[in-house]
Amino acid sequence: MRILFIADIVGKPGRQAAARLVPFLGREKGPFDFVIANCENAAGGKGMTEKVMEELFSMGIDALTSGNHIWDKKEFIPVLEGEPRVIRPANYPPGTPGQGHCIIEKKGRKLLVLNLQGRVFMPPIDCPFRKAEEILEQADSLPVLVDFHAEATSEKRTLGLYLDGKVSAFLGTHTHVQTADEEILPEGTAYISDVGMTGPHLSAIGMELDSVLEKFLTGLPSRFQVASEGIRMNAVIVDIDEERCLATGIERINLPME
Repeated sequence: MRILFIADIVGKPGRQAAARLVPFLGREKGPFDFVIANCENAAGGKGMTEKVMEELFSMGIDALTSGNHIWDKKEFIPVLEGEPRVIRPANYPPGTPGQGHCIIEKKGRKLLVLNLQGRVFMPPIDCPFRKAEEILEQADSLPVLVDFHAEATSEKRTLGLYLDGKVSAFLGTHTHVQTADEEILPEGTAYISDVGMTGPHLSAIGMELDSVLEKFLTGLPSRFQVASEGIRMNAVIVDIDEERCLATGIERINLPME
């Protein structure tokens, strides 16, 4: 099984990069059995809308993970409730709208996609370690891909090693900066601390530099705008042995839209 996972898509520039580069990567590196992307910044740089969701699915993306910004556009919450292919972090408390994992199926292959969120330098929510164990009891010998949306590399590394051999791939998101530590962990899990960002890289992690600089210089609130230059796709390609449900390879992707 070959999976393309696309890092945090930021605004219209990120969607443009995905639309252009998903088919390109499919020709050059595919075919892919599943394409998954993190969508929490895909609509205007924060949150999601139904229209943007449909646009992303039209590109051939099979499932969408997210993070703390999935709640930023309140009108999307009813959509999140009704669309199983869009998931939010599973370790939000019981009663939170939406679901934290999904099983996607295509051409006879199945993949469990699990979304978790960290707690270090992040809003206080339930334990991602215990929630992962709870959901993995339902995995039923399926390959499992985890998107761990977290700030601290220490927390990502610890949970990644904790789940080594229990999941097929453990992929960090949220910081919008791609790390160069992709590897197969000792028990067979593909790991990277952060896949990065798909969007305008000549920016402050996707936002126009001037608006972010003003906040740093003055401490006053500033309205951030999605930047438009240096558009790149950050992603990883993961190969999985379906019999063992463990990874055989992980390749980091960092491509300019051009």
